[in-house]
Amino acid sequence: MGLSSYLWNALPFMAMITVECTDVGISVISKAALSKGMSNVVSVTYFNALGTLILLPYFIFCRDKQAPLTFSLLWRFFLLGLIGSSGQIIFLTGVKFSSPTLSSALVNLIPIFTFLLAVIFRMEKLEMRKSSSQAKLLGAIVAVTGAFVVTLYKGPLVLMSSSHPFDSKQSKWIIGGLSEQSKWIIGGFLLLLVCLSSATWNVLQAATVKEYTDKMTIVFFFTFFIAIQSLVFSVILERNPTAWRLKSNEEVAAILCSAVFGSLYRISIHTWCLEKKGPVYVSLFKPLGIAVAVALTVIFLGESLFLV
Repeated sequence: MGLSSYLWNALPFMAMITVECTDVGISVISKAALSKGMSNVVSVTYFNALGTLILLPYFIFCRDKQAPLTFSLLWRFFLLGLIGSSGQIIFLTGVKFSSPTLSSALVNLIPIFTFLLAVIFRMEKLEMRKSSSQAKLLGAIVAVTGAFVVTLYKGPLVLMSSSHPFDSKQSKWIIGGLSEQSKWIIGGFLLLLVCLSSATWNVLQAATVKEYTDKMTIVFFFTFFIAIQSLVFSVILERNPTAWRLKSNEEVAAILCSAVFGSLYRISIHTWCLEKKGPVYVSLFKPLGIAVAVALTVIFLGESLFLV
């Protein structure tokens, strides 16, 4: 009984570790696909539409019909989808301009933003007389300062990769005329916006799972609304009809992995852990990704490692 209880309590911890590792893997695969010419807005539409189709049988046959779907809940699902669709598009754009390593460094801000929002919405308490609260505030200041440093400053080269397989394509998907430092800064600030939107999503999703118990239905509507919203964004932002055609194995792999591990697995685990542990707990695992990202980007993308 004691061992089974311990394993059950450790399950959210192990699940969140796997989520962060798969997130970094998806970032690396997406970077490779983007460098091959894949449109970021179109890819978001594709992989969320695929995720919705996978979950459709569950919604039709297996969802908890005792839990009523009110207009208020549907509106909240729509807002969650809007945060998710805009965040995913901006994230891919930020990774395209910079690198998965920078994205993994900046997501360390998500726990800070989540904690601050949780305090504002009274989901967490901040008592300045306590040393623990003072340490949290100091950590927030240090984290934000560090985020601006890695965004505005690309340090000296530490490790030069022997090959850069995607450099030849790079100029096709970055705004022409910008220096590498400018691209890095633009990508960094886009990723900062993603951190804030992710923190907002964590807090809103945590409040939603308290009201609606069928977690997989929440995931279904989340992917459904993202697919619809990103389709609208694609029609507005992507004027090239050939962008809808997948031209390489990297693009197909990126969409399949994003649909299964990015949309379904990650959102399901996040939703479950938000109910069990709360928004701050979920966001605390973000720093784990940076070590994985450094290794994968150097090995598989042929990027050089810079000291920041």
